[in-house]
Amino acid sequence: MTHLETPPQPAPGALSPGTPGPAPVLPTASCPPGLSSAEDTHGGSLPSPANPWHTVLPILAVLLLATTLQLRHQGRSWWCACGGLDPVATDIWSPHTSQHLFDPYSFTHILHGVVFCGLLAVAVPRLAVAWRFAAAVALESLWELVENSTFGIERYRTATVSIGYIGDSILNSLADILCCSLGFALAWHLGWRRSLVLYLVVEAGLLLTLRDSLTLNVLMLVHPVEAIRAWQMPH
Repeated sequence: MTHLETPPQPAPGALSPGTPGPAPVLPTASCPPGLSSAEDTHGGSLPSPANPWHTVLPILAVLLLATTLQLRHQGRSWWCACGGLDPVATDIWSPHTSQHLFDPYSFTHILHGVVFCGLLAVAVPRLAVAWRFAAAVALESLWELVENSTFGIERYRTATVSIGYIGDSILNSLADILCCSLGFALAWHLGWRRSLVLYLVVEAGLLLTLRDSLTLNVLMLVHPVEAIRAWQMPH
């Protein structure tokens, strides 16, 4: 009897002759091999998100121009009537205060920027920092317009120690907006803890040297306290 040999059986999982293998894995069309997601198929870069500063800076320029024109319309002078070119006035009781570029109250405008940076970070955390900066400048510009209105000037005279206040010069107002911008930038880079320390240190320094500060200034404008005003007056 002739014995027939049984053909060898394929190992489990092995493909028998004539059986097609698995289909090859093809790269996705969205990102071909060797091409980063930031490049297109022609070797160029995909468009990146627009830089918000390209829009914010022209808007700020228009805002500052409009603020300047409105201050002039409100009757504010460009510079101190004395004609002196000193950029800084150091005596808060002199008629030069708020008429030159900077004075001791410039520090309160730096604190404006610190406060605005913190409030906007809480109120609109998803808004780009460029737009938050623009909002801070807009708020400071509004402050300057109200402060230099007839109502604002009269309020300062009757409620605070600024009894001889006649309004800011236009260049002083613009310098105040610059100080606010500086305060915003400082707060953005320092973070909230160190910004809080900065705020307290500046407030303490103003209280010790001027017997005035941003906190007292706001308090006296909103709810005057005669005892505080008497303490602030020169003796």
